[in-house]
Amino acid sequence: MSDLAVAVPVATVWTGPEAPREIDAPAVRDAPDVDAWAQSMDVVARQGLHGRTLTQALLGEPVDVVTEHGDWVEVVLPWQPSATDPRGYPGWIRRAHLDSAPQLGAATVVVTAATARMDMSEGSVLVSFGTRLPVRHRSEHSVTIETPGSRTGSLSTVDVQLYRPDRAIETPALMAAARQFLGLRYLWGGTSAWGLDCSGFVHLIHRTHGVTVRRDAYDQHEQARPVPLDHARTGDLYFFARPGARVHHVGFVTNSSGGPRAMLHAPESGKRIEDAPLAPHRLGCLLAAGRLLPHPPPQSSET
Repeated sequence: MSDLAVAVPVATVWTGPEAPREIDAPAVRDAPDVDAWAQSMDVVARQGLHGRTLTQALLGEPVDVVTEHGDWVEVVLPWQPSATDPRGYPGWIRRAHLDSAPQLGAATVVVTAATARMDMSEGSVLVSFGTRLPVRHRSEHSVTIETPGSRTGSLSTVDVQLYRPDRAIETPALMAAARQFLGLRYLWGGTSAWGLDCSGFVHLIHRTHGVTVRRDAYDQHEQARPVPLDHARTGDLYFFARPGARVHHVGFVTNSSGGPRAMLHAPESGKRIEDAPLAPHRLGCLLAAGRLLPHPPPQSSET
């Protein structure tokens, strides 16, 4: 088990210690403010994250340290599988964003609201959808959880559910969780409620429902079970690639049977998460459909 875990609501993972720019200061300070960082960036600044940010890790997420360099540590993220490294997704995180990992007990909860207020002795913080933490005590209205550094916090039971990777997944619940983020601005490397990229969106929605999914779109294509394009239905995925290139985009299928192809996805820098028919440029590079759920999605009013 990892000895360290993310000790802040969201830790951004970078290509290296020199990657952050001046505008990225809110994301890398000892107590990061990812919301303020995301709000401060215009389209050009967001596009400038290409080659700088890789992914993000949430409060309580374990990390394995590869090496240390001053205030930074090179890590791999076991909860974010990648073909790049069998140990997990690689990158660099500020050392100040890590602390001793909580002891995972018999019960853990996962945040299912877009964001949730966590009350702690030093005040309240907002934590992201997908944050997963061990339970110390549960009552009718709140749950006491353990956070890294042997601290505790309290979350409303309205905002969480018991994490059950063995639970059967229903497509309507999966898609309802995804639709919470309609209108959220795309963020390269984003894997939290304050910004998502296309594959981070797919990864986080599935992970919150107990399905282990690789982090990048091309890896997700390799992992998914193929589905004929004409048989794709709500909850499946569309994958996109240019001729001779690897998959660069992914989104959730939302079209009704016989209707025009549509998807729920995080489009690109400067755009917002949308559920819309495929634009002509998307149709031109539509490569395949696939399924990541462990069983075929049940028929419902959405399909």
